[in-house]
Amino acid sequence: MSAQKYETIAVHREGAAAWVTINNPPLNILDARLMTEINDFAGHAAKDDTLTVIVFQSADPDFFIIHGDMNFVKQPEALMSLQLGDPGTEGLNPMMRLHERLRALPQITIGKLAGYARGGGAEFLSALDMRFAARGIGGIAQMEALIGIIPGSGGTAYLPQLVGRARSLEITVGAELLDADLAERYGWINRALAPEELDAFVDGLAKAIASRAPGVVRAAKQAIDASSKDLTQALQVNNELLGQTFSAPIATTLTLAALEAGAQTREGEKKLEETLSSLI
Repeated sequence: MSAQKYETIAVHREGAAAWVTINNPPLNILDARLMTEINDFAGHAAKDDTLTVIVFQSADPDFFIIHGDMNFVKQPEALMSLQLGDPGTEGLNPMMRLHERLRALPQITIGKLAGYARGGGAEFLSALDMRFAARGIGGIAQMEALIGIIPGSGGTAYLPQLVGRARSLEITVGAELLDADLAERYGWINRALAPEELDAFVDGLAKAIASRAPGVVRAAKQAIDASSKDLTQALQVNNELLGQTFSAPIATTLTLAALEAGAQTREGEKKLEETLSSLI
């Protein structure tokens, strides 16, 4: 795994811990290249018995992953042609397959959120085992309802297990940005931390996990996952309903209007909910 060379992520290894830094300028968009490289990394990591914990973080101080690339609405076949994920997930869309590959990793996976994560970026984080965010600068949202669709890469399956049904509905159809403190209170993230404490806390936790006796971490994860509900059916329903909303003309109209109004620009992404709400 350490020998792999990537353009959109950088992998740093210390013993049984790895840090994956997402760096896909200008905005860390979850586009085909980033998805392909993370998928490749995860495929190698799944086979690495010497790796215990993986931290995902961002090189961009403003954005973790902004969301899926809205330009896919112009060429949906470019998304659907991506060969991502593990065998047995072929019935899901490529973003779901990527996130399910991450969720299925035997390692403990941790998201370090300093900045914004919306849409597919939020679902990426939800697929991880733990999430920690910087108070005052971290924000997370499922904003898809504002462009006429529902979360399409696992959000409706992951959220109820993290925050419960009522809050999942609030997050999904309310489409508001949750700051780190509210996301912590809802259970979407583990802890909100002062920005100056985030790196030290998460990195310290990762190193502590990496120091556990061989086999302990994987056994603990397997035992805890055994108590969780099977997500396969929920993901299949999510995928079918996404297809219905995504194929509606209003979704294409709103997504293209969002791009015209400043989505996927640095300033537009900082106030994305306001920008998208003005389109309706």
